[in-house]
Amino acid sequence: MSCDCNEKKSIVAPKAPKALGPYSAAVKVGDFIYCSGQTGLDPATNELAEGGVEGQTHQVLKNLKNVLEAAGTDLAHVIKTTVFLKDMADFQKMNAIYGEYFTENFPARSTIQVAALPKNGLVEIELVAVVPSANDGENHCCCNKD
Repeated sequence: MSCDCNEKKSIVAPKAPKALGPYSAAVKVGDFIYCSGQTGLDPATNELAEGGVEGQTHQVLKNLKNVLEAAGTDLAHVIKTTVFLKDMADFQKMNAIYGEYFTENFPARSTIQVAALPKNGLVEIELVAVVPSANDGENHCCCNKD
C-alpha cells in the first residue's frame, strides 16, 4: 500500500461560493486543511451579504464552516486564522461576531488591514484546520508506522 499523506487534494465545497479564480476552496495535505480566504459572498446569489461588516463576517464564517464540513472537519478543529479587514475601525464588530463561532480553545489569529478585497468586501478570513482522528486523537496518518 502506498502512502498518500503528503499528496495534495483539492476540496470541493458545494455549499460555499464558487472560487473567483484559479484556486481551490481548500486543499488537504495529510491531516491538515488549508482554506483559501472566504469573503462575505452568499453562495446562493454570489453577492455580498447585507448588514455591513457584521453581516459579511457571519457569511464568511458560514462559508468557512461549509468548506470545513466538505473537508471532513469543523470550526472546533481550526488551529490558525488570518483576518483581512478593509478598515481596522471594524475590528470590534468583526471580533464580536468571530467570538460567536470560536468560543473556546481559540485558534491562533492574525488580523491585517488591507487596501481592498474582492467585490469590494469588508472582511475576508483564511484558515488552517486539522481533520480529527477517528481513533480519539491518535495520529492516524498512514505514513506513521510503529
